[in-house]
Amino acid sequence: PGDRVQVDVKFIDNLGFSGKRYYQFTAIDDCTRYRVLRIYDHNTVENATDFINRLKQSLPFAIKQIQTDNGSEFSEAFSWHLEDLGISHRKTRVCSPEENGKVERSHRTDQQEFYGINRFVSIKHLKYLLREWEREYNAKRQHMALGGKTPSQYLDEKLKNHISGRALLTPIKSVQEVR
Repeated sequence: PGDRVQVDVKFIDNLGFSGKRYYQFTAIDDCTRYRVLRIYDHNTVENATDFINRLKQSLPFAIKQIQTDNGSEFSEAFSWHLEDLGISHRKTRVCSPEENGKVERSHRTDQQEFYGINRFVSIKHLKYLLREWEREYNAKRQHMALGGKTPSQYLDEKLKNHISGRALLTPIKSVQEVR
């Protein structure tokens, strides 16, 4: 977990309560398919960096690399922010959405299973339902690619194996050796 996290932005309009366009920032861990979703009213570098800060707080593991497309929100200032956080930034080739395939596919799922079936009365309502959808996607929705497990189950399994595997590799020192 955290070796590569794909990040992208989904444009949302025709919400019914507003003629305004909103932006869903999405992060999905390559390994576990665990996702974090947030809505912003502008697609800017400032919002992209805010999203990364919130993402770091939301994930129970360190992020080594963020992969994005070449959108203006993922500009040089965004890369510098990641560098300050100790995270590398990989950009996909121009016009190659398949390189960010997991996040692109998750956006299609969002459209079909969330936006396509819900009606929102306000931005607050949208944000509330999106948090519920994020929980459902991570904790209840089984994925064939994860062997029928949910992203949360798969993540828990990976973290337990990672911790126990490291513990086995770490030599145990006696109290006398520590002094």
